[in-house]
Amino acid sequence: MGITNTANNSFFESVQRNFDKAAQFTRFDQGIIAQIKACNSILRVKFPVKIGDSIEVIEAYRVQHSHHKLPCKGGIRFSMEVDQEEVMALAALMTYKCAIVNVPFGGGKGGIKIDSRKYTAFELEKITRRYTSELCKKNFIGPGIDVPAPDYGTGAREMSWIVDTYSSLNPTDINAQACVTGKPLSQGGVHGRTEATGLGVFFGIREACAFQEDMEKLGLTPGIAGKRVIVQGLGNVGYHAAKYFQEAGAKLVGLIEYNGAIYDENGLDVDQVQAHRQTTGGILNYPGAINFSDPAEGLEQACDILIPAALESVIHKDNAERIQARIIGEAANGPLTSEADTILNRKGVLVIPDIYLNAGGVTVSYFEWLKNLSHVRYGRLEKRFSENMYNELIDIIESTTGKRVSDLERKMVLRGPSEIDLVHSGLEDTMVDSYREIREIYRNREGVEDLRTAAFICAIDKIGVAYEQLGIFP
Repeated sequence: MGITNTANNSFFESVQRNFDKAAQFTRFDQGIIAQIKACNSILRVKFPVKIGDSIEVIEAYRVQHSHHKLPCKGGIRFSMEVDQEEVMALAALMTYKCAIVNVPFGGGKGGIKIDSRKYTAFELEKITRRYTSELCKKNFIGPGIDVPAPDYGTGAREMSWIVDTYSSLNPTDINAQACVTGKPLSQGGVHGRTEATGLGVFFGIREACAFQEDMEKLGLTPGIAGKRVIVQGLGNVGYHAAKYFQEAGAKLVGLIEYNGAIYDENGLDVDQVQAHRQTTGGILNYPGAINFSDPAEGLEQACDILIPAALESVIHKDNAERIQARIIGEAANGPLTSEADTILNRKGVLVIPDIYLNAGGVTVSYFEWLKNLSHVRYGRLEKRFSENMYNELIDIIESTTGKRVSDLERKMVLRGPSEIDLVHSGLEDTMVDSYREIREIYRNREGVEDLRTAAFICAIDKIGVAYEQLGIFP
């Protein structure tokens, strides 16, 4: 759900400009830089599908941006905004995103140019399965080739259609489940995938807020508790980000949807707003909140942290000056135009870039892919062993001290790690370590003026080293 969406080519150009800006701070030969920047493979297909009594020709894309590591990885979106340059830009971001969070994938992206609301579930299934067969024919999908995932307009249902179609066309591939991630649990999905991107956004911003020196420059105190947060977009990412911030003690003062925004300086409850939305069909007229019929106004209200979690280019040169947030966390892909970036950096706003912040989804997709390849559920091998070991330790403590551990304490200590515990732990570790890498570049590399440039440098450094080690540039 977008508020304002500029032409896709400007989004593509913005990604290229950010790359070029960062590349000048790296040591690599221009040939390597050109290879990192280039899209390696682009598939554009048109195929007929019978819809009702007529036949429609569907336009679709899959871009493999980088082959420095395989498989390629990236979502598939269903949107009328899909075109080649948008998919190329998103695939490039995936390459850089994977490098930043140390996920060993090349970037990819796919899209089908449809308005999914105009089709029945049966018709969407036919379109998705036909698209998958086209990917199979062109060798653009496979556990070691290219692994799609959900994106705007798609979810676990569509991924289940893809894995079933791929499996039927590759019946001897024992790793067929790993051809796509974001699947239902019954088809090899992983616990924690649904909330992964939103939780990653929370972990990333929480880590940024942990540095006292950085917060003092913004006139803020360290930590999340008490900070005023506005979230734009109540889809999967925005909802979970809002929920985790609320649970951490932040004050959720604003929520924005495509048809309006609400604001309450005393705080909103995201679950109650969701219930109101389901009852009334929208978030407007929520009790006690101020309404804005123009959702763009919601971005401009007073807050400490602003989280745009919808489509591209919602903050641009025409509204950037009016943004009051001190921290902007880019939960969506490309929510700031390059002009807005310049304005906000000049104002001293801390912009936490998309290529780092929304990498929680691909990180947990990586965990799902590993689970599918290993054919073992996370926690299966160690959960009971850990619980038995903890039980023995408690028995030793009780016999040594002569004191009994309470039932509640025993229950807390004895709990072995489940799959979701391990997934969340791995995601937290990834987001924390990656932010520290980016911040280190930002603070110590001369001439780097913002976190976005530092993040791109981080990606280019890692991909450049990979290309050098491949030995293809004598």
